[in-house]
Amino acid sequence: MMFRNLMVMLLCITVIAPILLYTDRFTTFNLSPSKQDFIEDVTSFTFNSQSAQLNLLPQETSTTIKEPIGIIYSENVVKTLSTDSQLGESIEQKSTRVLSATNEDNKENPIRLVTDLLAGLNHHKDHIGDVGKQKSSSDQKSNDNVSLNVETKSEKKSAQNSGSIDLKGSVKSGANKQPDRTSTPAIPMDTMVRKLNDQLVRAKVISTFAAVRNNPRYTRELRLRIKEIERVVGDASTDSNLPRNANDKFKLMEQTLIKGKQIQDDCGTVVKKLRAMLQTTQEQLRVHNKQTLFLTQLTAKMIPRGLHCLPLRLTTEYYALNNSQQQFPNQDKLEDPELYHYSLFSDNILAAAVVVSSAVTNAKDPAKHVFHIVTDKLNYAAMRMWFLAHPPGKATIEVQNFEDFTWLSASYSPVLKQLGSKSMIDYYFRAHRAHSDSNLKYRNPKYLSILNHLRFYLPEIFPKLNKVVFLDDDIVVQKDLSGLWSIDLKGNVNGAVETCGESFHRLDKYLNFSNPLIGKNFDPHACGWAYGMNVFDLEEWKKQNITEVYHKWQTLNHDRQLWKLGTLPPGLITFYKRTYAIDRSWHVLGLGYNPGVNQRDIEHAAVIHYNGNMKPWLEIAIPKFRNYWSKYVDYNHIYLRECNINP
Repeated sequence: MMFRNLMVMLLCITVIAPILLYTDRFTTFNLSPSKQDFIEDVTSFTFNSQSAQLNLLPQETSTTIKEPIGIIYSENVVKTLSTDSQLGESIEQKSTRVLSATNEDNKENPIRLVTDLLAGLNHHKDHIGDVGKQKSSSDQKSNDNVSLNVETKSEKKSAQNSGSIDLKGSVKSGANKQPDRTSTPAIPMDTMVRKLNDQLVRAKVISTFAAVRNNPRYTRELRLRIKEIERVVGDASTDSNLPRNANDKFKLMEQTLIKGKQIQDDCGTVVKKLRAMLQTTQEQLRVHNKQTLFLTQLTAKMIPRGLHCLPLRLTTEYYALNNSQQQFPNQDKLEDPELYHYSLFSDNILAAAVVVSSAVTNAKDPAKHVFHIVTDKLNYAAMRMWFLAHPPGKATIEVQNFEDFTWLSASYSPVLKQLGSKSMIDYYFRAHRAHSDSNLKYRNPKYLSILNHLRFYLPEIFPKLNKVVFLDDDIVVQKDLSGLWSIDLKGNVNGAVETCGESFHRLDKYLNFSNPLIGKNFDPHACGWAYGMNVFDLEEWKKQNITEVYHKWQTLNHDRQLWKLGTLPPGLITFYKRTYAIDRSWHVLGLGYNPGVNQRDIEHAAVIHYNGNMKPWLEIAIPKFRNYWSKYVDYNHIYLRECNINP
């Protein structure tokens, strides 16, 4: 028993004694002066001479956790942050300023701000790593200004003091400033197509060299690559039209061209060959342009098969009617000066139908509109039959044959005599082209038709009318035209839209000012105007004897020395200083030759004019303008379907 008590006592001594010993040492432990100074230095640590004290990691509670800092990159950051050395310096300076700036608000955690900032910059560094690798830090000395705008969202109390801090140390006011975005340049849509075409040119040049032709193996490879590239390119105009293997074919061709360069490395020979190819291509282009002009003029002169079929079909139907069925209603309105009268001279039935249909459709009161159509003997019956089968609603229609005008004769009209002369016919149809004008525009047989010159005889055709609106057959009416009759022409005879916005629409481009008769009577810089939609005051016409003025100048131009053929040059002379300029919105021109006509001008125009060779009823019409005309054509009509006239 004594032995047990002895062992328990020894055990207690060995266990309890050390505890008492170390407890006593803890109570007497004191920091050494050096260790105490270290702790004080840490708590008062400063950056860049900033004396703000650094608190030792205060813990954030659930109510004081701040939203992460947003990093805003300036638009030039990719260019300026190109080296690791510059980025490191910027991070160090940025950390210092964030520590000093955010210490003013005791609720902010400075260590958290720094760590978030470093994380954002490291993310940005990875993003621009490819740029930084291309240039070494020793060679790059950029002077660009790098700014990183740091935005923080704080509570209402600190919202007014929040700002964006840049790397220069300046604090910018306005926390919620939107980042600037650099607009990347647009990549051309045909980059690969151009590269492939360039390869074709280079390959064809290489294939002509003797050194290459003497290498049959390489020649076969080159020809194979050329065929492959030609199949890949095809008719593609943009990269999206190329097949998926275009890039692979491009690389194969490039390798083949490198081999060819090793075989033929004489740059002088290549330059000579390219110059020869350029000259040949330019000559081919000139020939093609001339052929295109000729074919365009030829197409404009030709009558489509459908338009040739239509009058034949209508003529047959017309002569199957009895006399009473061949008459138009409302013939008592034809000479009423209180109504709105239009004159139209045409041998194109479908074109005349569109003019009348579009005008009636857009008229506010169709019953007050009267249309006077004058055509030739060949199309007279067909023209009447069309409007008998398609009456223009409540509007009045009249169709006349100019050969029934008893007053129109060669003794009265000099132009009629000139149009039937042998010299004029030879100008168009014979082979004496060496003495004729090279411009095919003046060789259009339409100028041989008197229909184009009847516009100078309006008082004779409509003796009881006071005012008439002249319309060409290649126009479309889009608005009510009754307002034209209320325009005060201020004593002038002709109301028209001027076209002198361009230099080639002045008188010196239409008349021969080298001739003394033209030079002393007209101003070469006077503004031109357009036929197509014109308001004519027939009372003033008669007072100023306009028809005689026209006859005078037409007689003087019997040898075509004053102007070439056409009706606009004699019109500019006849109505010189007798034309009143009306608003341009009444009449918009160019839809028959100019694809660049402003779309807004077209939409707001009262009349649109397809002047030029690309008429809307021809296959060469400008596609985007054709619908303005075709929407007034009923292609489901039996006559049009039988003649195969389609949109």
